[in-house]
Amino acid sequence: MTLDAAPVASERFRPRTEVLLVLGLSLGQSAVYSILSIIKALTQGPLNQQTTTINNSVTPERPWLDLAYQVAGIAFPLVPVGLALYLLWQTGDRDRIGFDLRRPGFDVARGFFAAAIIGIPGLAFYFAAREFGFNTNVSPANLAQNWWTIPVLAGYAVMNGVLEEVVMLGFLFVRFEQLKLRPWTGILISALIRGSYHLYQGFGGFVGNVVMGVVFGYLYRRWGRVMPLVVAHTILDLFSFIGYALIAPYVHWF
Repeated sequence: MTLDAAPVASERFRPRTEVLLVLGLSLGQSAVYSILSIIKALTQGPLNQQTTTINNSVTPERPWLDLAYQVAGIAFPLVPVGLALYLLWQTGDRDRIGFDLRRPGFDVARGFFAAAIIGIPGLAFYFAAREFGFNTNVSPANLAQNWWTIPVLAGYAVMNGVLEEVVMLGFLFVRFEQLKLRPWTGILISALIRGSYHLYQGFGGFVGNVVMGVVFGYLYRRWGRVMPLVVAHTILDLFSFIGYALIAPYVHWF
């Protein structure tokens, strides 16, 4: 290879390398552990007789230390978001994904719309999947009761929205385009990865999140902005985390 050819080859492989690195440090890694988790669950008995807990306290008897753990748990998953945005900035693609505050009204209105079309059917699908034994019982809010419990759950909701939508939509779709993938191929790949890192909840979680990934991918392509989907994801998790924490003690079947 000549000296002039080396940079050309490097640029050709750059999008693929960046995709592997960002996913390997974030949601791709989560997908691998989630697959291992569902294998473990399947060897332990029926899925609907098992409970999956999310957002757990680490040291409930020491609230100040537990809070420190929770803040770290919110902050560090956002590092791959910073990496993805930095890589997009390096190639002049940062502004293409619409991760900004330039159109707040547009983003919030469409965020609520996307949350509604996913959230209501998604909740019904979860209960059906659990009833038929395809899903575990998901307990999404298990923090000890402290003054900071609700703010921390809100922080997790925002973190999930930013991490998943910036990486799975904004970053991946730009790099998929540079890899010459067809739009629907990119949407399906992203949706399957999204479903995979939710497999720890069971097969219902996988299917539901694949559907969510397809819908969100289509809406992102249509709107050209990732912020409405960040808003939508945050809304869904706020209802899941905070709603569960408030309602679960009074509703035995939830």
